Amino acid sequence: MSKRLQVVLSKDVSKLGKTGDLVEVAPGYARNYLIPQGFGNYATAGILKQVTQRKEKERQRLLALKQEAESRKTALETIGRFVIRKQVGEAEAIFGTVTPQDLVDAIKDSTSQEVDRRGVTLPEISKIGFYKADVKLHPEVTATIEIQVAPL
Repeated sequence: MSKRLQVVLSKDVSKLGKTGDLVEVAPGYARNYLIPQGFGNYATAGILKQVTQRKEKERQRLLALKQEAESRKTALETIGRFVIRKQVGEAEAIFGTVTPQDLVDAIKDSTSQEVDRRGVTLPEISKIGFYKADVKLHPEVTATIEIQVAPL
């Protein structure tokens, strides 16, 4: 009997791997737990071929998402600046704060692009003027845009 068996996981298994991963496990663990519970299949030539095809499709999908985020970044940066209007008091100080949701609404109004507010990083804004903000569109793509805080 061999020391280790190769198994392709069909479901995520904590501390072992994710769906589609090729892992080496003890024969008893594979025979008594992984295979009967439907967490994995023995690694055969056909299954390994399916795994490589699946991984290639996933890689292509992630590449397409990154390219779309790059094009959105270019679109946001070519617009120039977004205007956010706030009520102003003495010495050009604004009432309240400029929130990421304010910036998301300004982007949606001018470009009709959906941006997640959790990916927006704003500097401390307390007066009217020009500021730079970062908008994370993808884990590897961040757009730096200029915002203008103007009086109502």
